[in-house]
Amino acid sequence: MEEDFLGGLTGRIVIPSDPDYNLARQGWNHAVQNYPLIINYCQSQQDVRNAVLWSVNHSFPLRVRSGGHNYEGYSNGNRVLVIDLSEMNSITLEEEKNLLHIQGGVTNRLLYDFVSQKGYPFPGGTCPTVGVSGYASGGGWGLSCRYLGLGCDSLEEFELVDYRGTVLKANKSCNSDLFWACRGAGGGNFGVITSMTFQLPKKTRNVTLIEIDYLHVDSLIQERFLKVWQNWQATADNRMTLLARIYHTEADGPAMLVRGFFYGKPAEAKEMLEPFLLLPKAVKNIEYVTFLEAVTIIGSFYPPFEKFQAVSGFVFQDFVPSERAQLVSLIEAPAPGSVFTGLSLYALGGKVSETGTNDTAFFYRKARYILWLETIWEDDRYACYNRNWIACRYPEFNSLTTGSYVNFPYSGLYCYKKKYFGGHVRPLEEIKLKYDPDNVFTFPQGLFPSGNSPFEPVNNSQNPLKDIPWDSLVDLLEAEKQKETEKQQGSENQQEAENQQESGSQQGAENKLKPGNQQESETQQGAENQQGLGEQLGTENKLTPENQQNTRSSRNPRGFRYVTRRRKYRSF
Repeated sequence: MEEDFLGGLTGRIVIPSDPDYNLARQGWNHAVQNYPLIINYCQSQQDVRNAVLWSVNHSFPLRVRSGGHNYEGYSNGNRVLVIDLSEMNSITLEEEKNLLHIQGGVTNRLLYDFVSQKGYPFPGGTCPTVGVSGYASGGGWGLSCRYLGLGCDSLEEFELVDYRGTVLKANKSCNSDLFWACRGAGGGNFGVITSMTFQLPKKTRNVTLIEIDYLHVDSLIQERFLKVWQNWQATADNRMTLLARIYHTEADGPAMLVRGFFYGKPAEAKEMLEPFLLLPKAVKNIEYVTFLEAVTIIGSFYPPFEKFQAVSGFVFQDFVPSERAQLVSLIEAPAPGSVFTGLSLYALGGKVSETGTNDTAFFYRKARYILWLETIWEDDRYACYNRNWIACRYPEFNSLTTGSYVNFPYSGLYCYKKKYFGGHVRPLEEIKLKYDPDNVFTFPQGLFPSGNSPFEPVNNSQNPLKDIPWDSLVDLLEAEKQKETEKQQGSENQQEAENQQESGSQQGAENKLKPGNQQESETQQGAENQQGLGEQLGTENKLTPENQQNTRSSRNPRGFRYVTRRRKYRSF
């Protein structure tokens, strides 16, 4: 039955009974645990076409995954088909035209390694394992953006497999509306991007790497730090892009940091950074290194995975002293079990703002920076406390910011489409209807969100596939398809069932236990009462070799990305 059901899928297939399934299903944010039914590692464009057609023919929900870094797990889901592009990772260069061609599964690390050998920089992201196709289609912030633009600004063309399995080419003259939409509106909405072509900047061998740290400061210094940041933004040289952060941990107490690149010499950078360096407890490392060394050092701060939740917004204005104090207060009382709380500031402006608001789907071109509030935990017992910590602070955070960055998604956003896409919502919806009228490519925060089927993603720590044989899962899928067919016959039966439920009649209860719903009902009931089972499952997962390899050192529970390099200053 397995072979019959999977017939038509090509590439490498992983299902729940396979030994590598538990590792294959994980995204970077381990706070979100999804259990797909099929993971299809595509190795060619034809594999992708086959997967899309299989999904449509089986009325089977799909997700598209490149690097697996969607913070809310939207590139994955429960009982879905995951089209994974990570094994499509070839890169070629047309050096006479400075054109870089990549497949849809290329990561920042692979791209940086390739272009640096040829002498080029690239406006990529900071985390080495992020997929470039998802990064660029959502806009693409990085430490070169003020000088080289967002990742999407260098995009010249891409190929996309649509809901019919057809390969579409999109550029400024061919399917230009689709090309516009996929430069800022995020991946997974219109189809599967299988390749991208970027225009490379002029060759640059060296950059100045900027690292400044301030440990064990107080809230007043953090407020001064935010003021210095605002002043720097007002007159910043386009060649310099900074990331700043105020944060709190047990080891560092209240602390701050600055990271950045400057496309110039260190002496000039130090002069520009003098206000930051004059703040108390500043410890600096400003050095001239190759572009590859710079991105590798920044990338080394990222752990193999994290458990976190965060929310982002754009800032267009200066904050008055009371508002800066308000921002600092957001992180002063961490959630129970939190190992890190932080407020990060990602500089925009420069070349980002030189591109018109309507030139791409990235709406917030004129913002000064992105603000990001985050909490990280390790023990699953504290997950709900940390999620509530973000939820409780979101209204205040929302009052100080505008919109939200689609590459930093938050499931609790108010009016998420308006937040992510601003004034571009309507044209994006029209483009969505044109290129995906059946809403094949969808997820909970898609342009047309997914529904409430039991086959949609659920952010939980319970495994809905545990101990269910493959044949039973296939039967369950067929029952769900039959149930959807019955629902489409009319609303009369639905209304009758609702009336029976309200009256509490036994007949109504029996009608609700149709074959398609009985398994679902039993699964849901078990999920409500199996907290102990979930903990046991979590223990089993922790004992797997894959997870043992990914376990972070207890000396540095937050991973590298919030601390200075150990070889330079200190260790935990």
